[in-house]
Amino acid sequence: MTKPESRKSGVAAMSSTGKCATSATAQVNDGALEPGCPDHSAHIKANVMKQTSRESMNWRNCGVDCEVYDDGTNTFFWRAHTVTVLFILTCALVYVTLLEETPQDTAYNTKRGIVASILVFLCFGVTQAKDGPFTRPHPAYWRFWLCVSVVYELFLIFILFQTVHDGRQFMKYIDPKLGVPLPERDYGGNCLMYDPGNTTDPFHNIWDKIDGFVPAHFLGWYIKTLVIRDWWMCMIISVMFEFLEYSLEHQLPNFSECWWDHWIMDVLVCNGLGIYCGMKTLGWLSMKPYQWQGLWNIPTYKGKIKRIAFQFTPYSWVKFEWKPASNLRRWLAVLGIIFMFLLAELNTFYLKFVLWMPPEHYLVLLRLVFFVNVGGVAMREIYDFMDDPKFHRKLGQQAWLVAAITVTEFLIVVKYDPNTIMLPIPFFITQCWFLGILLIFTWTLWRFFFRDITLRYKETRRRKQESPSDRDRSLGNGNPSTPSGRSKLNGSSETVRQRKS
Repeated sequence: MTKPESRKSGVAAMSSTGKCATSATAQVNDGALEPGCPDHSAHIKANVMKQTSRESMNWRNCGVDCEVYDDGTNTFFWRAHTVTVLFILTCALVYVTLLEETPQDTAYNTKRGIVASILVFLCFGVTQAKDGPFTRPHPAYWRFWLCVSVVYELFLIFILFQTVHDGRQFMKYIDPKLGVPLPERDYGGNCLMYDPGNTTDPFHNIWDKIDGFVPAHFLGWYIKTLVIRDWWMCMIISVMFEFLEYSLEHQLPNFSECWWDHWIMDVLVCNGLGIYCGMKTLGWLSMKPYQWQGLWNIPTYKGKIKRIAFQFTPYSWVKFEWKPASNLRRWLAVLGIIFMFLLAELNTFYLKFVLWMPPEHYLVLLRLVFFVNVGGVAMREIYDFMDDPKFHRKLGQQAWLVAAITVTEFLIVVKYDPNTIMLPIPFFITQCWFLGILLIFTWTLWRFFFRDITLRYKETRRRKQESPSDRDRSLGNGNPSTPSGRSKLNGSSETVRQRKS
């Protein structure tokens, strides 16, 4: 990605003009020029105007509350190295072809061939793929995850086109321990926070519910807050997912939890604390200055270490202002984002249920790591597409892939276990969801249709009421009324009479 143009702290062309130029610069910044310097005023004004346009352009690139200073250093670290990667890849293929003896194991060779094909595709993508909105720590890092998104989507499509038995047994090629049905853990049961019957440990129910998912919840919502960058949307998604667990616990036993596990441990402690820490981090990222300087241009070792650490922070910062109630398009887009977030969360539980993967398996963890890396890029592309559709005329590549992956995962769940998905929802839960959807639909109609019509009608009525009073007031003050069309063309009637006489 091309870096934004460097911002200068002063106008270089004014350095040789002395006090007169300095005074004139201050006058230009204040909107006026000092008359005592006629020789330099035009030159100074042109330079300052040029600098102002550059700074405003960089301000638009960075967003709100962001200032970026970049000296434009392009070191070895930032180059594409396409020829180097091609040479290394060719050497590896020559070694496998000429020097290595091919094993006589069909299954092993098949696995190795698939892995080699994926690696070659990743090498191509890292060096040749289109850059996204993120450039730190390196654009190649985000190109790598874009290519991983393509590979993962192709893998999901392959699984989708298999039979249920073959798809589950195919997972044995990834890990021989898979392909075996696993019992789901029930987090409900005894929901007493204090159990007086257990004298040795009356709080044993709380300790039983605390496992590795507690820090995972906190870390997950901390990262989701950095991705969404809005407190209200995070809280809505957090609360809505707990309602989904209540609604779907008849399908997956894993959703069955105690009331205090839902609302105290999850919403308040884990999710709430993660959202709070995420918002504090967002505040720091939005206020810190982004000053980028080449590593070898920094004289002190402390400055070099600080520069290396800041390489893993964003190049610039864009504050997300979703404004869902501003217009119908943004409102529907925000509803779609919340829906896709909740669907991706549900896919985590349903996929491991239908593909027989234990919750602690490394594939489940790798999927979460994958969504952590691609989710931030996808959300930034969605926000750019919503906020400035004239400049971003199509949805970003990473956002497109994330949406396709989420839908494909859900289709796999529907195909592999339709009986679980189609279990009837309890009647009172159906009533609650119907009421919620009806409220959202009613509010949408009132806010974006009836309210606007009512406001326009009131405005028109107010103008009609004001127009007769204004006409009476003008006649009472001796002012002539509004001239007719002939008067506008030919002048007033008094002028016409004078011309005839």
